[in-house]
Amino acid sequence: MYFIRYDKNLMLKKSYLILFLFFFSASCVDYKIPKTERKYYSSSGFALVYEDRFYKEGVISKKIDNDKKIALHNFLKPGTLIKINNPINSKEMIVKINKKAEYPKIFNIVITKNIASFLEIEEENPYVEFEEIKVNKTFIAKKANTFEEEKNVAEKAPVEKIEMSDITKNINLNKSEIKKSNKFILIISDFYYKDTARALKNDLGKKINIDNIFIKEISTNKHRLFVGPFKSFNTLKNVYISLNKLGFENLNIVRE
Repeated sequence: MYFIRYDKNLMLKKSYLILFLFFFSASCVDYKIPKTERKYYSSSGFALVYEDRFYKEGVISKKIDNDKKIALHNFLKPGTLIKINNPINSKEMIVKINKKAEYPKIFNIVITKNIASFLEIEEENPYVEFEEIKVNKTFIAKKANTFEEEKNVAEKAPVEKIEMSDITKNINLNKSEIKKSNKFILIISDFYYKDTARALKNDLGKKINIDNIFIKEISTNKHRLFVGPFKSFNTLKNVYISLNKLGFENLNIVRE
């Protein structure tokens, strides 16, 4: 009986040892965890064209050279390359973020006069679109190359031979048509329930003087509360500041 019990104990220990070795070897397998691709930042809104007086008055926390093709941003790292686009005339250029800086939240970015001049940014409506670019999947911008060579080629080529992408489809608009399309809306937030959006709309109507606040049904479960449209930056700015004082910080401005 003793030997039988001893054999059973020995067999049990062997079983435990085999199971341990199995799980240990399995844990040593080199599993490859798939890498998630980093999301690159993009934004649209108003640009603040730099002036030295803004720095002296404390409007902007950092000083830059207005003759250079550089920009300031509140969280993008210095050295980050971005492509800035003027959607009205489809002009674009690659620039480098020079420094992190603090500036009024109604602006999405601070650009130099050099950039504003090249893109022909309107003083009354300095609306731009910009996106962080992938250096390894596009050409490297050397000292914020403004594509002067490509520009010269395009100017010399016959108009009928230049193929335009979707982003440049508005380039044929005359100036009067462009001005008519200059309307902006201020998105407060998107809500799952329409009743929630309606409650906030009513509450805001009591606290600040807003007449053109609306709710748009994007989908069955997405209801957008927005203000607008505004015909100019100055009229939008007053509403933005009022909402900002109430604690609404992440307000998105889009052009219709």
